[in-house]
Amino acid sequence: LHDLKTLDFDPAARGIGVVISGHSHKPGIERRGEVLYLNPGSAGPRRFSLPISLALLDVENSSAHAELVALG
Repeated sequence: LHDLKTLDFDPAARGIGVVISGHSHKPGIERRGEVLYLNPGSAGPRRFSLPISLALLDVENSSAHAELVALG
């Protein structure tokens, strides 16, 4: 999903466990109930004063874990 603000349904109600978005370029990981929200940031040229980053997402046995990795 490009912009999390455009999400117009409840992911948990649809059985979705992970939502990935990136519009803000601001890296972050947040768990709301059973849903993991992940913004990996941006691995391209620096935007604003935000870090250059990416995310690693590990999904195993219906469980998701994310980690942010700073690149510069």
